[in-house]
Amino acid sequence: MTQLGEAVTRYHRILESETVRTSGWMEELREQMAARRLMVAGRPVSPVLRPHFLSRRQYINLAKNAECLHSAIDRLRMLVIRNPQLMARMDMLPAEKMLAAVDPGYASPAISALLETHVNNGSLHVTGGQADLPHGVVYGEILSDLFYETAPVKELRKKFKLDKVGAVKPLLAALLKAWKEFGGKTKPNIAILEFKQPFQTVDTQEHLLLAEVFRRGGYPAEIISPDQIEYRNGELVWNGFKIDVVYRGVTAHEFMLRFDLNHPLVRAYRDGKVCVVNSFRTEMTRKRALFALLSDETVTESFPIVERKAIEESIPWTRMFSSSKTIRQGQEIDLPEFALRHREILVLRPNDSGSEQPSYEGAAMSDAAWDRACRQAIRQGYVVQDRITPHPVSFPVDLYGDVVYRDLLVEVSPQAFLGKVQGCVAKISSAQGTYSGLTGYAPAFILETK
Repeated sequence: MTQLGEAVTRYHRILESETVRTSGWMEELREQMAARRLMVAGRPVSPVLRPHFLSRRQYINLAKNAECLHSAIDRLRMLVIRNPQLMARMDMLPAEKMLAAVDPGYASPAISALLETHVNNGSLHVTGGQADLPHGVVYGEILSDLFYETAPVKELRKKFKLDKVGAVKPLLAALLKAWKEFGGKTKPNIAILEFKQPFQTVDTQEHLLLAEVFRRGGYPAEIISPDQIEYRNGELVWNGFKIDVVYRGVTAHEFMLRFDLNHPLVRAYRDGKVCVVNSFRTEMTRKRALFALLSDETVTESFPIVERKAIEESIPWTRMFSSSKTIRQGQEIDLPEFALRHREILVLRPNDSGSEQPSYEGAAMSDAAWDRACRQAIRQGYVVQDRITPHPVSFPVDLYGDVVYRDLLVEVSPQAFLGKVQGCVAKISSAQGTYSGLTGYAPAFILETK
């Protein structure tokens, strides 16, 4: 049994021990989550009773590969901005292209970046990325602090050394570096930009916690909706609050569905009067067509070898789905014909990762249903990708006070700041791919034998 397997088995035995089972630790953990504002709609943001463990080797490999991929993505973004033909292959809206062309006033397109990955037996497979500021940074750090002091984790720590991987401080440091490079001379006023929701969501709750982090660091911070700000006399303002830095919790696609290019934020951004973090250039990360360019050797042939290797090992083969021919494994194929004949190994996904359009997994569909999905996808801006085989993991969960086990999917998200990975968080979801209350975050601990 591997070290990780031994740790998980031991942890589960600890949960079942009389001492821990009757200690009331689950009720205490729930109370602490409520006190730390880690509850959304009455549910804890962590649906599980066990952290997700990574070995030191896994974490090092995860960080190394993620940093190579972030470097390749940054390199590709700049190529796309300079090359209209590559830009056309991204299938972006005209407004998104315009915003991507604006110089944000600092060098790194992504001050903070997150990749959604599956880690299995040392292999890393990327399933997506985020363009607005990554979620889970604050949740992951607070959950790590809470779980670290629970009865079962304390007992596990008698045999195994656990390291926490919080990332709140690196996030603030990266934001301040962008502000300084932008030309900022004073402590910035920070606006966390989000759309006002009629109900509480996981994202909006984390923004409240993040505002508290900024304020504790001595930086004025407010959560602001785009429809509440004004641009006058060269300043972006909200209710008398001058905005120096916009922490962008809104995607460009969401923004442009509601506003046009005359919005105060866009005008201030184009005039270089406000520092937007992340810049709108990172919006390309939300387009799965970015994977199509990364997995096209003719586009990346000039990239450094280490980046090409990381792409080959971690990025699934991807193409914009259209009536065309392309290259796969060195051979020319007719894309629609290939897709129809190989549904078991392929998936169809909307190009925009924030889209409400459905994804289609060929292995779970009949030939007739897959044929209909392919015909629809060609018309509606989809990509076709190699299917990444899911590997559900057994987690203990709290079912009305009893510990039960459920097979869940884990996405490990390394969090990079200015290209350097300085933490990660685990995202939990149902293995069936349907809506479930068993969705949220788990702290990620690096595990080492004492």
